[in-house]
Amino acid sequence: MEAAKPITNPEILQKPRKFWTPRRKEALIGWLFLAPEIIGMLLLNVFALGFSLYLSFTSWDLLSGLGGIKFNGIDNYIKMFHDPTIIKALKNNLLYTVLTVPVPIAISLVLAVLIHNKVFWKDYFKVVFFIPYISSIIAVAAVWSALFHPSLGPINQFLMDLGISNPPKWLVDPKTSLIAIAIITSWAGLGYTIIIYLAGLTSISNELYEAADIDGAASMTKFLKITVPLLRPTTFFLFITMLIGSFKVFDIISYLTAGGPDNSSTVIVFRIYEEGFVNYNMGYAASISWLLFAIIAVITAVTWKFRNEESL
Repeated sequence: MEAAKPITNPEILQKPRKFWTPRRKEALIGWLFLAPEIIGMLLLNVFALGFSLYLSFTSWDLLSGLGGIKFNGIDNYIKMFHDPTIIKALKNNLLYTVLTVPVPIAISLVLAVLIHNKVFWKDYFKVVFFIPYISSIIAVAAVWSALFHPSLGPINQFLMDLGISNPPKWLVDPKTSLIAIAIITSWAGLGYTIIIYLAGLTSISNELYEAADIDGAASMTKFLKITVPLLRPTTFFLFITMLIGSFKVFDIISYLTAGGPDNSSTVIVFRIYEEGFVNYNMGYAASISWLLFAIIAVITAVTWKFRNEESL
């Protein structure tokens, strides 16, 4: 066979490549399909973030229109750190986070292990625990508000039957209002965390537990040495999502207590709502929202740092 002759025709060698190649046409079609989503994201997210950051340095009465925007520098931030209601809201948010993040995670882990290992009709219990999570939080709050009624509620009736003559006033008492709300939200979200843990438990090989049984390990030892360490990624995911969610709580507080009594259940998001849509002070509300953004960003960054150091 004769060897292939090299191409020496200069017209063929210098032929320019087409710009609109099939690959570039395909990429253009893809970008055209993505364009509405990208434009919407830019308008609704990027622009909104930039505008709220600008508003945080202004004084703006919402009823005065855009012409009422007046730049006032960092006055809103100075006022915010001297506002006793903001300090109170921060303390309430931290307490609410402590009550609704680590405690429900621990309870959900134990319940998930019990359902996974010990309970018949697992699918039935999964549905039962998950129903409150998919139900309207306002409907759940309405039911619990009746249960927490100071004098006629079943909970206090039960406590009085046990001999407690002066049971808690729950939602109407400044000392217990936030605790009552934390109980409701923790109960409503329990099904979600249980389902996530059950999904994590299915990924753990039974061979590990069988080897532990051969070594004579007790149930608690297997739980602490096998289950808990192997579920760390799941726990970390739940911790981050629930932590961020605890700082965004609003609807149940607005419905049950409106931040009261005596600001005992007010939180950061509710203060943003009050300043922006009750007092119409949008500049001050924007500065509080950026404080909330900074708190969530710092907590998330610190948590990720510890997570990365642990995985090394």
